[in-house]
Amino acid sequence: MTAPMKVLITGCNGQLGQALLAAIPEGMEVISLRRDGVDLANASACRQVVREHQPDWLLNAAAYTAVDRAESEPDLALRVNGEAPGAFAETLAETGGHLLQISTDFVFNGQQGSPYRPDQSRDPLGVYGASKAEGERRVMEALPPERFCLLRTSWVYGPVGQNFCLTMLRLHRQKAAAGESLGVIADQVGCPTATHTLASACWRVIQRNIHGIHHWSDAGAASWYDFAVAIGELAVAQGVLATAAQVRPIGTENYPTPARRPSYSLLDCRSTRTVLELAPLHWREALAQVLARLPASA
Repeated sequence: MTAPMKVLITGCNGQLGQALLAAIPEGMEVISLRRDGVDLANASACRQVVREHQPDWLLNAAAYTAVDRAESEPDLALRVNGEAPGAFAETLAETGGHLLQISTDFVFNGQQGSPYRPDQSRDPLGVYGASKAEGERRVMEALPPERFCLLRTSWVYGPVGQNFCLTMLRLHRQKAAAGESLGVIADQVGCPTATHTLASACWRVIQRNIHGIHHWSDAGAASWYDFAVAIGELAVAQGVLATAAQVRPIGTENYPTPARRPSYSLLDCRSTRTVLELAPLHWREALAQVLARLPASA
């Protein structure tokens, strides 16, 4: 009888972590670590948890994701997003395990105007993107190509946690009740990615022993404005909202933030979909599925 594959997942109380736990395939022995289960800002603690559990795969779904706050906390962002993946990778090199590291479209500068391929050079704009790029670099230095998978994704959201979709649902309610419009940035383009589709891709990587650098997002393209409009429309259609607020497009210059964001960060996912044999799901369809999964209190 084949022994189950031991998979250690970090960040299990996060939005992606919860989606991963809800979709565990057969034949997996999962060790789930909550945010307080390992201090990602402590490289020694990261090494110790790998030595303790000696997983076949470590799926690092935890990260420092506060893009704007990272500008004032660069050291913490680097420890969590850069040093922790490196520590995981270095220790897995000793124990014989594999690493699935979740990364981001923010490792690119967003200036080329066409989807980014997995083999393109990193050029982050801000601290968050730089910290994630450093995590990628350390993983690639510590492990041979057949022992890691870097899976970049974009605009992740789901029915739980803190994300753009849940924020927009709250603002739609507030603004509609007050008879006010909602201004959302229209000149940043990417693709929303639902946690349940990303979780499916992650599990397929592990099941098929996929390695290298890959991109995964839902299909299509959108601006934040497009996404906000669709959230309102679909939420009303599904009875999540009684009324949606009017959404008006604004430019990045009208909504200044501490961190610069790529203006076009669409990821080319064609090769990944072929390797994983997962059909693309348009982001609007994935959004409808997320809205159907909202907890009763949402």
